[in-house]
Amino acid sequence: MSKMKKQNSGRSDYSRKLSRHLRRTQSLPGAKSTSSGRRHLRVIIELTCKPSRQTVRRLCRHIDAGKGKLIRVKRRMTHMRFVAARVSASCLKRLCKIKFVRRVHPDRKVRVSLRIATPSIGSAKLQKRGLTGKGVTIAVIDTGVYPHPDLTKPRNRIIVFRDFVRGRNKPYDDNGHGTHVAGDAAGNGYSSKGRYKGPASNANLAVLKAFDKTGSADSSDVIAAIEWVIRNRKKYGIRIVNMSFGIPGVKVCSEDPICIAAEKAWRNGIFITAAAGNSGPDANSIDSPGISPLLMTVGAADDRRTVRQSDDRVAEFSARGSSRARKNRIKPDLVAPGVDIVSLRAPGSMLDRNEPESRVGSKYFRMTGTSMAAPLIAGAAAQLLQNRKSLTPRQLKSLLMRHAVSLGFKRSAQGKGEANVRFAANRIRCRRSRPNQKVGN
Repeated sequence: MSKMKKQNSGRSDYSRKLSRHLRRTQSLPGAKSTSSGRRHLRVIIELTCKPSRQTVRRLCRHIDAGKGKLIRVKRRMTHMRFVAARVSASCLKRLCKIKFVRRVHPDRKVRVSLRIATPSIGSAKLQKRGLTGKGVTIAVIDTGVYPHPDLTKPRNRIIVFRDFVRGRNKPYDDNGHGTHVAGDAAGNGYSSKGRYKGPASNANLAVLKAFDKTGSADSSDVIAAIEWVIRNRKKYGIRIVNMSFGIPGVKVCSEDPICIAAEKAWRNGIFITAAAGNSGPDANSIDSPGISPLLMTVGAADDRRTVRQSDDRVAEFSARGSSRARKNRIKPDLVAPGVDIVSLRAPGSMLDRNEPESRVGSKYFRMTGTSMAAPLIAGAAAQLLQNRKSLTPRQLKSLLMRHAVSLGFKRSAQGKGEANVRFAANRIRCRRSRPNQKVGN
């Protein structure tokens, strides 16, 4: 009887702790056969405690059990309680039996969400009133950044660059996606005499390269970048993180370590904009981490190259949420322009070489996707934070959603509508007029 109980508990541990995606996938990501014939898998091990060196040694002892080479640890992520490793497929059950292991996830590949914007969402009006994101740092987790004049002149606003792919120290972008995204949020129009400008044209940038030249990344590298942001947020004044990437097919946040890490950053006071994804118009097509009820999930609108929002439409490709979700969980949260967005070009990058027809002059590049919509909201959020530094991520999200303009689409397509930050300009005007009012008025 006791033998049967032990067997049942072993099975329940295995089914409960092993991620659904890891259980059902036949050819698991990163599976490699070693010279001894063992198959190794890339996994992220979620622990119930911090992964100290001692804890990781205990973990390895439990798995190896004297056989050796069954686990190779790639990275410890202490803030997240994650360990990225390559483990033998034969020891997954043994791994799930360890008491301090909460869950085992696949270390999946993540891809960037590729597929007249600033005036359209009202940010140009705030810029005229002096709100340019000054004093706010936006972190961009992407393919890197090219030191474009619109980011480095008249002063260099790339205040920190970290490379989780090749370990380089100087900013570079071998794909081109990250440079475009950085410009969407914070380009100052230096090379175009102000024509192509992002909302937060005076904000600082912390750029974290987690994606390679093909626009692909290991989940563990993205999580390491998020952890770095949490650790260094006060040092560099980071208030916002933009995530223009995603994993399709994830239904709940607990199944994706990136989503878990992003929510932890949010709870640490960091406002996060996540691209909804480009798998629309199918229902339930929002990418993770955009599925999180906490984060600001941004879909794409087509502004039809006009400043007025009355003729804007939700882009066909913009991912849709579920119409059956509870009101406070309907995704996306709002939409922003994401069609034919002109931003910064990274000369010689993969996108620049493969799509020369997308170049706009010698300094700019045209791209489409929810990847372009999300950083516009990140830039608009920086403008609002410059005006009211005490705003929490929740308050920022509420403000942006409350003032969004409905485009007449379903909530599962447009969220609350298209972003519109013109309301903040009126508040600044009121504040400036207060000193001239008489006492008692």
